[in-house]
Amino acid sequence: MLTDAEVPAFWRGLGLPGLADVHVHFYPERMLRKVWRYFDDASRYGIEWPITYRWPDDQRVAHLAALGVRVYPALNYAHQPGMAADLTEWSLEFAARTPGCLPSGTFYPEPGVLDRVEKALAAGVRVFKAHVQVGAYDPRDPLLDPVWGLLAEAGTPVVVHAGSGPLPGAHTGPGPLGAVLARHPRLTAVVAHLGLPEYGEFFDLAERYERVHLDTTMAGTDFVEQFAPFPAALRLRLRELGLAGRVLLGSDFPNIPYPYAHQLEALARLDLGDAWLRAVCWDAAATLFGLPA
Repeated sequence: MLTDAEVPAFWRGLGLPGLADVHVHFYPERMLRKVWRYFDDASRYGIEWPITYRWPDDQRVAHLAALGVRVYPALNYAHQPGMAADLTEWSLEFAARTPGCLPSGTFYPEPGVLDRVEKALAAGVRVFKAHVQVGAYDPRDPLLDPVWGLLAEAGTPVVVHAGSGPLPGAHTGPGPLGAVLARHPRLTAVVAHLGLPEYGEFFDLAERYERVHLDTTMAGTDFVEQFAPFPAALRLRLRELGLAGRVLLGSDFPNIPYPYAHQLEALARLDLGDAWLRAVCWDAAATLFGLPA
């Protein structure tokens, strides 16, 4: 089993300068405690979900540096009105004082959302997070339509939790996001968790729309294989999408019930080749965010 201490040897063996992880979370303290209490409630999922890295911010930043995670966002997500602007401001401040952290933001379907997203872009946000499941909102909401259009025009990626795992929501699944993409086919959407459990349907969207990407967050891990196993029949499609630069490394650090290294181990055991791993662990993000080759 790969350990965290062995992660630098993993990426060095691939000839990479480190790892680029597009699905990392840092939160304001009050929200952090709420998120961790959410995962601590085993009745919610019917399965234990212990937080492996229940550490202070500075310790988690240092651990990412030790792992060799050179680039990552501090993804926050609004789940009710009145949250998005403050969360975006906090994420920008966190990124400004944290080397390697991409400035990130979030939004919610509420009056004034377009103006807030415009201001966030002007302030330097390079990636947004939209959590359709936790936010319980419809991405087709008319209030969001001009936001999707603005982000499509700007080319700014949006990490979207749109799949129905680990729990379905009122507006999860490929249909709602697919409708958004039909209206805004140039939107750079990064589908979190490979879209689990609707892997194939979200792969369809990635193959149909040239700017749709997927992130690997938790996919293929022993934990997720218990309730949403990745279909062997999709391995070839995953390989092709990865080699085309459309699959990005994601981890969900720190909210994971296993060591960070296990995500990399899960990807490696798919046996899709070193070129695929290089593309997923660095090259795809390098292209998307303009990182060094």
